[in-house]
Amino acid sequence: MKLIIQIPCYNEADTLGVALGALPREVPGFDVVEWLIVDDGSTDTTVDVARAHGVDHVVRHTRNKGLARAFMTGIDAGLRLGADVIVNTDADNQYHAGDIPALTEPILAGRAEMVIGARPIASIEHFSPVKRALQRLGSWVVRAASGTAVPDAPSGFRAISRAAARRLVVFNDYTYTLETIIQAGQRDIAVESVPVRVNDDLRPSRLVKSIPSYVRRSVVTIVRIFVVYRPFRFFATIGALLLGTGVLLGIRFLWLSATGRSGGNVQSLILAGALLVMGFQTVLVAFLADLISANRKLLEELRADRAIDGGTSAERADRAAPGVRAGGEGPGT
Repeated sequence: MKLIIQIPCYNEADTLGVALGALPREVPGFDVVEWLIVDDGSTDTTVDVARAHGVDHVVRHTRNKGLARAFMTGIDAGLRLGADVIVNTDADNQYHAGDIPALTEPILAGRAEMVIGARPIASIEHFSPVKRALQRLGSWVVRAASGTAVPDAPSGFRAISRAAARRLVVFNDYTYTLETIIQAGQRDIAVESVPVRVNDDLRPSRLVKSIPSYVRRSVVTIVRIFVVYRPFRFFATIGALLLGTGVLLGIRFLWLSATGRSGGNVQSLILAGALLVMGFQTVLVAFLADLISANRKLLEELRADRAIDGGTSAERADRAAPGVRAGGEGPGT
């Protein structure tokens, strides 16, 4: 059994050494433990620090593509390297590396294919009230959209089995955390959550540059999740609200007309007609979006089947060659 611990990095030279120094080289249940760094276009000495600490594999993007892309590059590289389980953690040493055995145990025991580390959010001092509230909101959205019971959906500390990793596709460029759990829930991938510890804060969060920016991007991410993974429910709800409002306004106008008080209320009739048309069109969009979503699911299943069958000839050549390439983005070692 091979475990690969991956760390997406972007200009992490100041903290990566601390994170690597805490990683284990032996984990119960695994014969081999290897470290993989995804350099997401760093301009500092991140790669030099990684090599100095004995990292086994380095995959590089020639330019910065964001955390979600770096995560998926690491997943693809881990699969090519023959990982049975992939653990993802952060370069800022946020998560306690001593909890990696707890993350992998449910997979080894056959209870889960994806395990999420649940942080003690209430006791993390550097989490602001707004960030705690958004964490709870994001986790609730994920539970509603995925049917899972993950208490800390934004946590990046997670273990993924090889079978589950083959089926993951991330569309969001901002973060992968919420989307991957929703995909797991929709594809009947068993998800479990375990409590984990966190370390002292070494640097400010890269995702939370400011509270207004974090709120805006979090809300956009949550809305996109519902549009992509629950399109019929999203658009049908909007359509139902528009239709319902239009019907109520129409009934109001008819009642006023019946009682001889419709004068001056023609605007209500016009607005009712407009809302009914808009509601009907939105319901049609709901059906079209649902068809598109079904086609997307079929394409994702085809991608997963191709990965299980061994992939394309180019991918098989990549696995046979020394090192790892990240989608042609640069050399790997």
